[in-house]
Amino acid sequence: MQHTTRIVLKSGKEHSVLRRHPWVFSGAIARVDGEVHNGDVVEVVNNKGEFLAYGHAAEGSISVRLFGFEQIAPNREFWKNKLAVAYALRRKWGIIDNPQTNIYRLIHAEGDGMPGLVVDVYGNTAVIQTHSVGMHEMRGVLAELLVEVVGVKAVYNKSAEKLEKNSGQRSTDEYLIGSRGESICREHGALYSIDWETGQKTGFFIDQRENRHLLGELAKGKKVLNTFCYTGGFSICALQGGAVLAHSLDSSQKALELTEENLKLNGFDPAIHKTIKADAVQYLKNLEVDYDIIVLDPPAFAKHLSARHQAIQAYTRINEAAIRQIKPGGLIFTFSCSQVVDRNLFAGTVMAAAIQAKRDVRIIQRLQQPGDHPVSIFHPEGEYLKGLVIEIL
Repeated sequence: MQHTTRIVLKSGKEHSVLRRHPWVFSGAIARVDGEVHNGDVVEVVNNKGEFLAYGHAAEGSISVRLFGFEQIAPNREFWKNKLAVAYALRRKWGIIDNPQTNIYRLIHAEGDGMPGLVVDVYGNTAVIQTHSVGMHEMRGVLAELLVEVVGVKAVYNKSAEKLEKNSGQRSTDEYLIGSRGESICREHGALYSIDWETGQKTGFFIDQRENRHLLGELAKGKKVLNTFCYTGGFSICALQGGAVLAHSLDSSQKALELTEENLKLNGFDPAIHKTIKADAVQYLKNLEVDYDIIVLDPPAFAKHLSARHQAIQAYTRINEAAIRQIKPGGLIFTFSCSQVVDRNLFAGTVMAAAIQAKRDVRIIQRLQQPGDHPVSIFHPEGEYLKGLVIEIL
C-alpha cells in the first residue's frame, strides 16, 4: 500500500507520538504533503521527514488518530492481526468460550490500538460502532475479519448516531453480514434480552459486568435500590445473589419495560421486585424503604470538558441524597462514566456530598471497567468508568 500523504509535525511536537499517545492535535502539524481527506490513511513524520506512525486523518482538534507505530503497511493482514491480538486477550481473561458469559467487548478503541472503533459481541453477533470516518470506511473489511477471527454469524453496524455526531457524516445502521439471530445472551449465568438495533450504546452496558457481579455477592438478604436501571442488570444480579427485595428506578418507561422483560427471563418472583418510574434525585429525597444497598449509575453527566462543572454539581446532588437517606451501615455503589471526571475528582465529589449530608462515609472498594475494556498505558484518557463502594455510618 502506497502512502503519498504525509503529515509533517512541527519541531518538538513529535514527543507525544514517540510516547505512543494515539492523538495528533491540529496545533502540532507544520504542513501536509499531498491532498488529505477525512478518514484517509496518512503517514505521520517528524520535521526531518522520519517516520513516526500511521493513522486516520480526522477533522477537528484531533487531526490524526494513530493506529500503528511501526512501519508496517496497514493492509488487510495488519487489521486481522489487530483483531487476533484483541481476541487472544479476551481468551486469556477467561471470557471466550465461557459457558456463563457470552457478552463481551472485543475492541475497545485506543485500548486495543484501533482508535475510533468499538466492537461488542453478543453470542453469535458482533456489533460494530465506528466513531471516526477512517474506521467507518473499513467496516466491510472489519466485518469479514470478525467472521474469520471470532467466528460470529452476523455483523451489525450501529454507527449512524455516533458517526454523525462526531464527524457530521451520515450512515445507515444495517447488517453487514448475516441477519438478526438469537438475542438472548448470558452474563455470569443471568439471561438478558439484547436489543442492539434500537437499544442504547450497542444494546447493553457491558462495562459494568464485574461490578454487577460484585453487587450480587453482597446482596444476600438485602434490600436493593437500583437507580438509572436501564435493562435492570444490577437488580438481576442482586436477586441472583439472594436479595430479598430489589427495586429498579428509571425515568424511561422503555427502560423499565426492558427490566421487566429480563426479570421474567430469569424467572424471579415478581413479589420481590418492583419497577419505579421517577426522577432519581427526587425519589431518593423521600425513601419509603430502608434499603441496605443503593446503586447510583447515571449516564455521563459530562462528555466534554466544558460541561465538567455542571456534571460535578449533578454527581454531588445525587450522592448527597443517597448518603443522607440510606440506613446506617448501608452501602452505596456510586459511579461516573464521564471521561473528563477522573477518579480523584469523582472521589472528591462524593466526599463533598458526604460533608453536605453530615454523615460519616468510608470507601470500601474502588471500582473500574473490566479487562475487556483495556486502557493503553500511553492513553490514560481511556479509563472512563470509575466507581466507589462506600459504607455510610
